[in-house]
Amino acid sequence: MNTAGFFCFLMVHGLGWTLNCSSPTPDSLFQELQKDLFSKKLIRPVKNLRHSTNISLSITVVGILGVNEKQQSLTTFIWQILEWDIEGLSWDEQECGIRRISVPRDMLWSPDVHVVQFMEDSASPQTPFVYLDNSGRVFDDRPLRLVTSCRLEIYYFPFDVQNCSLTFGSYLHFATDITVSAGSSAADVLSESTDVIYTQGEWELVGISIAPSVLDLDVGSYSEITYFLTLRRSPALYVVNLLIPSGFLITVDLFSFLLPPTSVDRSSFKMTLILGYTVFLLIMNDLLPSTGNATPLISVFFSISLALMVASLLETVFITHLQLSSTSYRAVPHWLSVLVLHYLAVIVCFPPLKKSNRKTVSLHQASAGMKNTIHISVPGLQNISGDTLTVQQCQDPVLDELRKMNKHLGTIRLQMEKQLQSSRSSQDWQTMGVIIDRLLFGLYILFISVSFITIICIWTFSSSLAT
Repeated sequence: MNTAGFFCFLMVHGLGWTLNCSSPTPDSLFQELQKDLFSKKLIRPVKNLRHSTNISLSITVVGILGVNEKQQSLTTFIWQILEWDIEGLSWDEQECGIRRISVPRDMLWSPDVHVVQFMEDSASPQTPFVYLDNSGRVFDDRPLRLVTSCRLEIYYFPFDVQNCSLTFGSYLHFATDITVSAGSSAADVLSESTDVIYTQGEWELVGISIAPSVLDLDVGSYSEITYFLTLRRSPALYVVNLLIPSGFLITVDLFSFLLPPTSVDRSSFKMTLILGYTVFLLIMNDLLPSTGNATPLISVFFSISLALMVASLLETVFITHLQLSSTSYRAVPHWLSVLVLHYLAVIVCFPPLKKSNRKTVSLHQASAGMKNTIHISVPGLQNISGDTLTVQQCQDPVLDELRKMNKHLGTIRLQMEKQLQSSRSSQDWQTMGVIIDRLLFGLYILFISVSFITIICIWTFSSSLAT
């Protein structure tokens, strides 16, 4: 092969060109770049357009500016680092006097790498220069303020952990033209981001993972790389402003059961608590996130707490009515008496009712054909001979008087039995009221205990997910 053929072989196979600087000065190097590189900025810097350009991409998260639950968006501030090679370009460091030089960005071809999830125009500061070293490597480092879409799960608020993604890829070029690869490992990105991050607000960056991918469409395939950001909310603000005050109000309502049910102060006290809790929820409503597809668990907790307060007020009204108006009620139905006085009383540890030792005075008129006899049973006396008074051969006026007395005593006895039965029925209704009051008091204690244990478990579970 002759000399001319050898040089043609080098040019065809693109072994590259070396800039020849006339002197080791910036002017000399710039003139060579202007002649051999800057004039070709409109095309992709490859010797053969069938060759793909590999874009090395790395990011550093320097700020988590905010999370918008309504818009389902994440606002971050990152440093984006792009690196690619200009095929065949090189110069001698000794001959040109420098190894790396900064050149205007608009004088070089640059890839159209963008974030797939972007939602707003980037309000990023302009960086007009990039670095170019003597091996043809371009180093493009620029800050970006990104507003990207992120599917937020707020069920565990304020102990939630969010997983958002930033997908970088070329907007126009297919994978045959531009391939995107990770410039740093996920551990290095997380370590550097943790060191330089300057604002997090209520969010903490706890994890980063990287996954390359290919987007296949009808027109072609696109090379992409995705950074998965794991963010954890700092719950201290919401614990202090939401959970603790709510717990205090529920505890006060719990201890209001110690007030006597017959007291009017108990009802008014509970009404004041409900009013205060409603005002508290209205004031704290701005702190609660709101989305159309999910309801936070803490909102369910507040709703159940308010419902339980209202139920306790209604129960207090019912118990007060039982205590004050039970004398006008009929006897307690048998099924209700068995359910409440026997089963529920055991559940709430209510002491069993003692049987009454009351004895009654009974009058019996002798039947026809027998002697006129009046039997008087005196309580507490044993049966002895002579305890029955037999009146025989009495005069008619005396019999009439005795009969009248018998009728009057029978009437008195019936009235006393009615009063005793009414008193027993009233006592049963009042006892049922006390048992129901104890039952709701136990439900209050159970709800508060389960709620706080659940919150602690959710907090622990979300923390373990983040780590």
